[in-house]
Amino acid sequence: MRILVVEDEAEIAAVIVQQLRAEGFGVDLAGTVAEARFHADVHPYDAIVLDRRLPDGEGGRLCDEWRSAGVEAPILMLTALDATAEVVAGLEAGADDYLTKPFATEELIARLRSLLRRRPTRRHDAIVAGALRIETARRRVRRDGVIVPLTTKEFALLAFLADRAGEVVERLDILEHCWDHAYEPGSNVIDVHVAALRRKLGAEAIETVRGAGYRLADGS
Repeated sequence: MRILVVEDEAEIAAVIVQQLRAEGFGVDLAGTVAEARFHADVHPYDAIVLDRRLPDGEGGRLCDEWRSAGVEAPILMLTALDATAEVVAGLEAGADDYLTKPFATEELIARLRSLLRRRPTRRHDAIVAGALRIETARRRVRRDGVIVPLTTKEFALLAFLADRAGEVVERLDILEHCWDHAYEPGSNVIDVHVAALRRKLGAEAIETVRGAGYRLADGS
């Protein structure tokens, strides 16, 4: 999943981005309203972390603007303003949740996961594909009933394919949702992770559709 973090305080932004990437999310960072608009116009994000006060504008107004434009991604608003009226204003602008500074990054991640679970998607709690059982809510996979340890990025890739089980998923879609601008254009990062998943789950687990992308095999 890909997250947009809109935060102008460099130290706070760095901690949030580092922790989210450690959890397997693709993360893009914007420090201004203008940068946030640009990113949101280019990429469909799974969730947005939005600071209330930005150098060139107000996060609440940007949130309202996105909602009016049809942006449906869950928005978690950050602010140092904890007065009830401020919280209400943020929620009425379209935010799904509100977290006041200072905060623990563990709580921010837990709140994001909660928002993502509530978001209407095609994802099921568990998807069975051949010998694999992919438990998306628990973030684990079993092969023939045995839990297979995966890295956070390996699981993110597998879960993305599982969410589209039976479909051919293009490489660009995988990059858009599982990575961010931190990867090098033209790199073989997808191939490396697909190869790692095949070693752990079986060569037949993920099909390569030449010229198109990848598909999670159904075992049939």
